[in-house]
Amino acid sequence: MANDEITSEEIDRLVEGQTLPKAFLDTAARLADRVALRWKETDGSFGQWTFADYSDRVARVAAGLAALGVERGDRVVLMLRNIPEFHVVDLAVNFLGATAISIYNSSSAEQVHYLADHSEAKLGFVEDAGFLGRFLEVRDRLPRLEKLGILNDPDAAAPADVFGREALFGASPLDLQEAAKATQPDDLATMIYTSGTTGPPKAVMLSQKNVAWTVESFRRALELDDPAGKKLVSYLPMAHIAERMVSHYQQIFFGFEVTACPDPSAIAEYARAVRPNVMFGVPRVWEKIYAGVNSALAVDGEKQKSFREALEAAAPIAEAMAWDRATDVEKEMYDFFDQVAFGPVRKLVGLDELELALTGAAPIPAQMLSWFRTIGVPLAEIYGMSESSGPMTFTAKKVKPGTVGRAIPGCDVRLAEDGELICRGGNVFGGYLKSPEKTAEALDEDGWLHSGDIGEVDDDGYFKIVDRKKELIITAGGKNISPANLESALKMMPLVGQACAIGDNRPFVSALVVLDPDAAKTFAAKEGLGDIALAALAEHPKVIESIRADLESAMADFNNAERVKKVKILAEEWLPDSECLTPTSKLKRRGIHQRYEVEIEALYER
Repeated sequence: MANDEITSEEIDRLVEGQTLPKAFLDTAARLADRVALRWKETDGSFGQWTFADYSDRVARVAAGLAALGVERGDRVVLMLRNIPEFHVVDLAVNFLGATAISIYNSSSAEQVHYLADHSEAKLGFVEDAGFLGRFLEVRDRLPRLEKLGILNDPDAAAPADVFGREALFGASPLDLQEAAKATQPDDLATMIYTSGTTGPPKAVMLSQKNVAWTVESFRRALELDDPAGKKLVSYLPMAHIAERMVSHYQQIFFGFEVTACPDPSAIAEYARAVRPNVMFGVPRVWEKIYAGVNSALAVDGEKQKSFREALEAAAPIAEAMAWDRATDVEKEMYDFFDQVAFGPVRKLVGLDELELALTGAAPIPAQMLSWFRTIGVPLAEIYGMSESSGPMTFTAKKVKPGTVGRAIPGCDVRLAEDGELICRGGNVFGGYLKSPEKTAEALDEDGWLHSGDIGEVDDDGYFKIVDRKKELIITAGGKNISPANLESALKMMPLVGQACAIGDNRPFVSALVVLDPDAAKTFAAKEGLGDIALAALAEHPKVIESIRADLESAMADFNNAERVKKVKILAEEWLPDSECLTPTSKLKRRGIHQRYEVEIEALYER
């Protein structure tokens, strides 16, 4: 049966009775001596645990948690970076029939209070003293939080009842085969607190069945011959469904070799060391790689020219190869370009062993995605949300840049009458904790999940996201405009790293654009501007002139009412989990508008 022919009910049967503990026991038995988790030591070398080591630690931590009172149905909040211990503790919680909830590491004490209180957490476990301090600051307002622990030994300032690593990792191991019986398919595997662009986060309840169903569906969509042992770097927040699904849940079922990277900004360094086979990144990750490569090429005009010529010649061949239409002669031509131009670039950035690359959580410019695919990085866009356990649409190989692929196997995806993307399947969540009104808004009585995104679909079933339903710009002239499309075009301008289109109730569309640091430094060197600060560059006449010239070509495909007419150039990069971006780098438009109110108003002064 072809992947796109399998039904939701057939996947139901395939995963009947399956849970994370049962899947882990199968994987650990099958791959006992294979490497499961790796991490960088202080001397730069890598430590590792096999699946047998991983299993032993899960058994000990599960016993330690049980001794501390964690029982079936309890909630445990975790505040850990991307370190191997996260995988162990999260899975151990599941073995007890309890629910593990991860908190964004950037969360303030008040945010910690909201999440721990709202989830009714019984126990909290954090990585270091800084995280512990945020819990202690609000602990007197968390009466249900009975126990609090820290991965390392508590320091002298910590309360006496804060337990340390030994209480969990030093316990005598539990019988995991017996313990796995405590967890049932309908139990909550986790709750993902949506980062959201406005309002308090909602707790997305995902069951063991949701996870198992999604992994089985996505296994088919990934089209990997044998996922066991495939290398990944885990570097994004585990509080987000994308990283949780790719490097934690899928590892439990597939047997991925996961290298933990505790600092997301170090992904480039880790990629060069690990040479991953599978890699997920939000668009900003790929945008930085793209900008870095092009900035490096720009230093040598002859190399830049040769690379561009190779790109231009190879692009149609790469597309033909993806769709199995390339001739032998074309394949030979591509191999030549790959050998002299593309291969060395992939090796330089550590992407030379990639078999699958994914981008999601926010839109990526179609032109940029095509660029990566042309140079041999098999990048494909995935679309989904926490409420769909992650993926909703994805096509790994026959990619159409500008679309987010077809529905994942077994998931029914379609457009509602108003163009909103909706879906139904075993990946759809059970509702928001303590929020029946919000649940009713997202899930209709027929079980359809409403995404809040306006989409289009072509004759081949490939979906395109137009924009968020509530984020469409309506100009003073009544024109409905997609800011995401404009922002994608703006980010293809050489000097621009980030962009936010402005225009709601305005006479024309303008934009805030943030200089890309690498591209800006290269530009300054070429123009003989010396070691000039980014803030000064943003105001420099040569930069302003260059961006104005690029804006004209960037807007060429838009009609006059849609085009960005003016831009304000900014120097300060917008960082994840700030007033400008969510933890997964989605724009917080309201926050951006408030922060740059003066700059925006200046764009509309006559």
